[in-house]
Amino acid sequence: MRILKLPGSQVKADTILVEMSNPQVEQSAIDAKLQLKAAEAEYQSLRVKLQSDLMNQKAGAATVTSDYTQAQRQADTDKALYDLGVISGLAYKNSKSKADELTTRNNLEGERLNVNQKAIESQLAQQEAKVDQMRVLSSLKQKQLDALKVRAQIEGVLVDLPLQVGQHVSPGTMLAKVVQPDHLMSELKVAETQARDVQIGQPALIDTHNGTVAGSVMRVDPAVQNGTVTVDVKLTGELPKGARPDLSVDGTIDLERLDDVLYTGRPAFGQENSTISLFRLDPTGKSALRVPVKVGRASVNSIQILEGLHQGDTVILSDMSRYDNTDRVRLD
Repeated sequence: MRILKLPGSQVKADTILVEMSNPQVEQSAIDAKLQLKAAEAEYQSLRVKLQSDLMNQKAGAATVTSDYTQAQRQADTDKALYDLGVISGLAYKNSKSKADELTTRNNLEGERLNVNQKAIESQLAQQEAKVDQMRVLSSLKQKQLDALKVRAQIEGVLVDLPLQVGQHVSPGTMLAKVVQPDHLMSELKVAETQARDVQIGQPALIDTHNGTVAGSVMRVDPAVQNGTVTVDVKLTGELPKGARPDLSVDGTIDLERLDDVLYTGRPAFGQENSTISLFRLDPTGKSALRVPVKVGRASVNSIQILEGLHQGDTVILSDMSRYDNTDRVRLD
């Protein structure tokens, strides 16, 4: 095995990345080529032989035709002489009988010539099919041999080449990964409880930790894995510097945009469009009173306040379930 390119290299379509070797594949390709040449030589030899036999047969048929023509003329001449009483009827019958015999032979030679021509076409077609079979086999073996040279299929950057010189690889092993940096997409893991509202085409903002880039949802995986749903986001904005494949990113998907909304952080417990209980701090900040709060739409981190709180109020968002029987708590 020869490694010609290392990860990080710019490559073009058809650039050779790795050259592998397989003696069995190489020998099979050589054997297939030799079999193809042998089949082609056999086809040419058979064609020459059959053409030679056909020429000999045509020569024999031409001789019979010449004899037939001469006999027919002699029979016509003898008939005219017989009608004039110059020759006897026996002489005319002999020439007539010879002409009839050659007529039959001439017809038979013509039919035999036609049959042999069809037989020749059939034999040549059979041998040609064998040549085609060997050609297809040789082409297949050559493709297998060419496949030992691993080539990039697209223009981009070689990002992964998990091979070492002399390493043995099994069929199906990933040999290399080439990506196009200008055609990256983001893969987000969204909690299954939040993924129900995600729709294709919704805008998103991807944070690469070195800048942000706009995008839109292009695919939502129908399956749930480990409590999350995979959402693919197509990046529509200009990529920030340092963006590269397999980079860890954070993403925000705009499910719905509400204007002029009173909201707070999402509490530990409480579903959207319901009434929940929260502890609101008094102005001194030394105690908190339980108040019913009607909430509306919610995102991952925020929830809409419909009733029960006002702008500037401070509430406790952490788990307060151990104070379910208490309406007021003191803060130390």
